[in-house]
Amino acid sequence: MNTEKDKLSLQVAHMYYQLEISQQKIADELNISRPTVSRLLKHAKDKGYVQIKVADPFSDVTKLSSLLKEKYDLRDVRVVYVPDTSYQVIGDYIGQAAADYLGEIIVDGDIVGISWGTTMHKIAQRLKPKQVKGVEVVQLKGGISYSNVNTHADEILHLFARAFQTVGRPLPLPVIFDNPEVKRMVEQDRHIQRIITLGRQANVAVFTVGTVRDDALVFRLGYLNDTEKKRLKQRAVGDICSRYYDQSGNIADKTLDSRTIGIDLEELRRKDKAVLVAGGTHKTAAIDAALRGKNANILITDHETADRLVNLQ
Repeated sequence: MNTEKDKLSLQVAHMYYQLEISQQKIADELNISRPTVSRLLKHAKDKGYVQIKVADPFSDVTKLSSLLKEKYDLRDVRVVYVPDTSYQVIGDYIGQAAADYLGEIIVDGDIVGISWGTTMHKIAQRLKPKQVKGVEVVQLKGGISYSNVNTHADEILHLFARAFQTVGRPLPLPVIFDNPEVKRMVEQDRHIQRIITLGRQANVAVFTVGTVRDDALVFRLGYLNDTEKKRLKQRAVGDICSRYYDQSGNIADKTLDSRTIGIDLEELRRKDKAVLVAGGTHKTAAIDAALRGKNANILITDHETADRLVNLQ
């Protein structure tokens, strides 16, 4: 490169693209016409001095969806581009995506099993009414808490049921009992047994994952003592429907699991549509283990978490 035109086109390109000076101002400063500035910019691109790359986040999410579907052998994946990294905003975006997805897939006669928690609440708030017949909505785990922390269990059930023109079936029990014997006795009640059986029959399950951090919802509900929390932090990476699992997606603490009421992981693995809705990079390990254990076959997540999952060894 030694021509005056090449040198001038580079100077103009630096001023326009790097210093963000307008074409008219460049023309004034260099004492040339504005059309000449435009021609010099085109010359710089034609010569390869300027290379413009368009970062299309929507193209990226399509690629990430495909990679995740292949990596974890999933039926479907929806990756959502989220313009903010805050957990609140991520929840809003994936909640909307999940609500839209459920509006697409729920049909007459479906039995929809649901969990509870912050992400589930965001989904429920965004569901649009759909004219379907014979749909059932049932809680997959106990929804009663004696803590001041709100699980939104009742409202989530109500909103799901309203969206799909039905009456919700609650599981009116604490999710974790103090004693496994008491839990087993309660399960024998014919009314409770009917709800648990309906949850097992559900062909669509919608749930999220929890972590084993101190701020995890179940940790704050008063079900677990400090010793149990410490043990879970050592053995588990996350929970689905309060079933705590290890890095392979298998039950991490059988003693605690024997006190937990509601659907178990083996039953989730048999669902036609097991929809995991979870986002935030702090949940990467929990999501990865859940998918490795085949505890879900459909994933809805945000693009940054999807990228972490794709690159996780």
